[in-house]
Amino acid sequence: MQYDYVIVGAGSGGCSLAGRLAEQCPDATIALIEAGPHTERNLFVNMPLGVAAVVPFRRKTNYGYLTTPQPGLGGRRGYQPRGRGFGGSSAINAMVYTRGHPLDYDDWARLGCDGWAFDDVLPYFRRAEGNERGADALHGADGPLNVSNLRFQNPFSHRFVRAAVEAGFPRNDDFNGTQQEGVGFYQVTQRDGQRWSVARAYIYGRSRPNLHTIADAAVLRVVFDGKRAKGVEVIRGGVTQTIEARAEVVLSAGTFNSPQLLMCSGIGPADHLRALGIPVLHDAPEVGRNLTDHVDFTINKRVSSAQTIGFSLRGFAKMVPGFVSYLRSGRGMLTSNVAEAGGFLKSRPTLDRPDLQLHFCTALVDDHNRHMHWGHGYSLHVCVLRPHSRGSVTLASSDAREAPVIDPAFLSDPRDLDLLVEGVHLSRRILDAPSLALCGGRELYTRHGQTDAELRATIVAHADTIYHPVSTCRMGGDERSVVDTQLRVRGVTGLRVVDASVMPTLIGGNTNAPTVMIGERAADFIAATRRGTPIPATADEPARTT
Repeated sequence: MQYDYVIVGAGSGGCSLAGRLAEQCPDATIALIEAGPHTERNLFVNMPLGVAAVVPFRRKTNYGYLTTPQPGLGGRRGYQPRGRGFGGSSAINAMVYTRGHPLDYDDWARLGCDGWAFDDVLPYFRRAEGNERGADALHGADGPLNVSNLRFQNPFSHRFVRAAVEAGFPRNDDFNGTQQEGVGFYQVTQRDGQRWSVARAYIYGRSRPNLHTIADAAVLRVVFDGKRAKGVEVIRGGVTQTIEARAEVVLSAGTFNSPQLLMCSGIGPADHLRALGIPVLHDAPEVGRNLTDHVDFTINKRVSSAQTIGFSLRGFAKMVPGFVSYLRSGRGMLTSNVAEAGGFLKSRPTLDRPDLQLHFCTALVDDHNRHMHWGHGYSLHVCVLRPHSRGSVTLASSDAREAPVIDPAFLSDPRDLDLLVEGVHLSRRILDAPSLALCGGRELYTRHGQTDAELRATIVAHADTIYHPVSTCRMGGDERSVVDTQLRVRGVTGLRVVDASVMPTLIGGNTNAPTVMIGERAADFIAATRRGTPIPATADEPARTT
């Protein structure tokens, strides 16, 4: 089979790129290849509360990766759920729509990523966004990615927001507005009470005869003619074949699998590749390096109120009418994303932007919901927005079907643990405010009166990811960066990476919306190349046409 463009990975970057590129270049044929299944009719994917079932377990729609043992987490192996199937992680995430702080993108430009400052990327956020609140200078209303208020808001989420205001934190009704700091309800990527994954936004239900989707196909490597990418080798149904690309191959397999595919194709740290018997096409030491993720700690509190989502007879009894309401009208408790409310806080008032994020969950979410507790309760997550710790992704073998070796190096930099401790102190101010304190309850692992030393030990015993890994194929203007500012892989031609792995630094917020923005930008880059229009110069080559 032969196409003009072959895109590997139908996640947030791949779907947004494929859908927009098919629209902009109707004369081009595009193949979108995904290792997992189609998700269009998957009930647990499309029903928002299904997040409680799709995240904890390794299954068809979740790779369910494990990290290496983490010294910073007391030797525990962390859990890394990643979407497998059309929509990628947007099909299993909590649907929270945030972009990060504008200064995060200005930092990208300052680090050498010309054209990626906030004023540069804002038009792409607006182009992607279909916000039901309407359009303004910071929001779009007509984009394919539907953004809405939650149709159901648990009473305990309202208690959390009131308690945060009582504790002295400002109320914020739009974390993507003029001010990020504050507490409030998140907007979500939902439509009519259903999850609106990036596959539903850009792929499903759209007539694009030039876009071909290929599900359940594992890509083994990129195929090269010399140093030009000419296709990918895939295995599907036990049959191995090459899918050729006349113009470009694009890797959108995510922060873990894009560097894995680069290395399996001979692009990566030369010594590591040789040790696994992989011929070195291009020595790229930073492939798989710079892994950055939001390390997160959760305060779990058991309460007697059945208003929270719970594992109990009362909880089960509520599910039946909730399911009926969901099927009839797309309303009710099953439209909840569990993490309904949250906020962005500063550990010190002198900071130029928040450095902590809260997610308030209306259930006892312990160990990614893999540790179930009988009864009811709520959870308050606090994460470090710009961690200093840096990890890596390497190969376990030369077979891309084998899970990569994931080492986030959580809390390897002591400043991250220091900030988590401060985040817990700020969180306790909220828990101790009247609107939540009057509900009573008992914390599972933390307690009042803990010394900082005791709290540090508790954090080490229970912290883990909040699912935002980035930067393993870092974009930059310097020669060591994996991709240039047009997302082209250095050292070869005809190959780009378009997903969260290209972020030069981790943004201060959830990463789905920024990854969609990257896909939208990449569509413009590729369409400009196809039209032969001038491409702005990168740091290591002059402007050119292709």
